[in-house]
Amino acid sequence: MKTGNQSIKMDFILSGIFQFGQKDVFLFVAIVILFAVALMGNIVLILLIRLDTRLHTPMYFLLSQLSFMDIMNISTTVPKMTTNFLSNSKTITFLGCVIQTFVFIVLGGTEALLLGFMSYDRYVAICHPLHYPILMSKKICWFMVTCAWTSCSINALVHTLYVFHLPFCRSRLINHFFCELPSLLQLVCQDTSQYEHTVLLSGLIILLLPFMAILVSYARVLTVVFQMISGKGQTKAISTCSSHLIVASLFYVTALSTYTRPHSLHSQGQDKAVAVFYTIITPLLNPFIYSLRNKEVIGAMRRLLV
Repeated sequence: MKTGNQSIKMDFILSGIFQFGQKDVFLFVAIVILFAVALMGNIVLILLIRLDTRLHTPMYFLLSQLSFMDIMNISTTVPKMTTNFLSNSKTITFLGCVIQTFVFIVLGGTEALLLGFMSYDRYVAICHPLHYPILMSKKICWFMVTCAWTSCSINALVHTLYVFHLPFCRSRLINHFFCELPSLLQLVCQDTSQYEHTVLLSGLIILLLPFMAILVSYARVLTVVFQMISGKGQTKAISTCSSHLIVASLFYVTALSTYTRPHSLHSQGQDKAVAVFYTIITPLLNPFIYSLRNKEVIGAMRRLLV
């Protein structure tokens, strides 16, 4: 590797979720099972929404989009990690790393925006029910989803093109189980402090703003609920909102901790542990928390099986 241009043409090496030489079969099997359950849960949810006309509403349309993103998200990282573990081949091609980085940033950002739109949907449904058909029309739903995909694709393209044109002059070993932006920056031999400000700004816009919108929306929803319905209804509303907030917080807080921290504060082991939450745990929990606990979804499942 004599020059930066020569170095970036080489393949990368992924250390995996475990350290080199470590074979924690139990943890590996647990991750594979979680992957299978997350995949099945999201696929079942998409099929139910697709097949049952009673679920053809704005809320379930957004939920189907969320499930699709979760399937893509978890499929972007876990299969490669599984292959590396089973074959002892730790390499990933330069092009494969580029694609994985781009796809992961697109999906993560789009999901962050979509969760914000979903909280807006619940806010309109409860606080402005008479205006719901207008404010959450099919056209507006498609506009929301299209804007989320387009803006995050542009954001991901800019970051991916910039990072992979930097000179990777250090070891080709990525201490992670997939190609993630902060881990790649650790391999760059030039100062990236200015670029890290751009990453921070993107993280605040794509992650923090939707998270704040969710908090404000649910606060408003709970205020209205306490004023309108009985004690039993209040308990149900609190239970539903709290479960949604817990899962959303798990996604946003862990992602923010990775993409808004300076390079100097990143811990390689901690980054891998945190990444497990927004790459595996949240795609697993989303279909159960947002939908499979819902009576309408359970009813659709029963009608399909009968």
